[in-house]
Amino acid sequence: MTGRRPLEEYAKELESARGAHRRALLKELEADPRRGARILLERERRRERAEREARRAFQRRFTFERRLWAAGFRRVAGVDEVGRGPLAGPVVTAAVILRPDAHIPGLDDSKRLDPMERARLVEPIRRQALAWSVVTVPPALIDELNIAQAVFLGMRRALETLRVPPDAVLVDGFRIPGLALPQEAIVGGDGLSNSIAAASVLAKVHRDRLMEIWDRRLPGYGFARHKGYATAEHLAALRALGPSPIHRRSFRWGAETAASAEQLVWPLEEGSARAGNGEGGGA
Repeated sequence: MTGRRPLEEYAKELESARGAHRRALLKELEADPRRGARILLERERRRERAEREARRAFQRRFTFERRLWAAGFRRVAGVDEVGRGPLAGPVVTAAVILRPDAHIPGLDDSKRLDPMERARLVEPIRRQALAWSVVTVPPALIDELNIAQAVFLGMRRALETLRVPPDAVLVDGFRIPGLALPQEAIVGGDGLSNSIAAASVLAKVHRDRLMEIWDRRLPGYGFARHKGYATAEHLAALRALGPSPIHRRSFRWGAETAASAEQLVWPLEEGSARAGNGEGGGA
């Protein structure tokens, strides 16, 4: 109909419109008799419903944090690790203190997200955190301690290097020994707590990037694809090339061993704790 605004313009403007501006655009579409306007309006209503549900789901994943905030703990850190099972590369830990008013669309357990989704979340997490920290525990230290103690060391260091000190901790799966702070272990915590999920994403993105760098420095192993995990490709490369400088010597591999990380064996001796490499940030 002559004189009516093209629907393509409405669609483009609605992509970024918020508040009163968005409501005015939707009201114009409600009064528009064109079939395309009704389709566009319904699409935008569905998007609004999806966004409201996503916001409610995000708030539900603050249940553990809200309980601690109500008890007087204002700086609640979520902690997680990535890289417990691989044959090669570091274990990476991260700690994040999210602001109580944070809202990060798409945040979830890093294992449920694809690489692009995880990468997109890094900056929103950092912006909406009171503080964040990422710590790398190298393979040599994993061999010296054992993988469990290396994970605990990395988690403690991630908490220690936060620029804003936490007063309580939420950790995925198990309690951290030797931690002087109040802590709560949550089984499946990276899918139940926003703070742990944020730590999971930062740790995963950081470790994946490190393994991609090592792939360029140590060609032939396929680190960029399998990230050091015990895939058939990785085990074949080990048989052909032998272990690289970033392989964990305390993990057993070869033709006589199982081809999955869950079946690998590591020693249980404890060694002296030394600092891993770390990076941190805060608002």
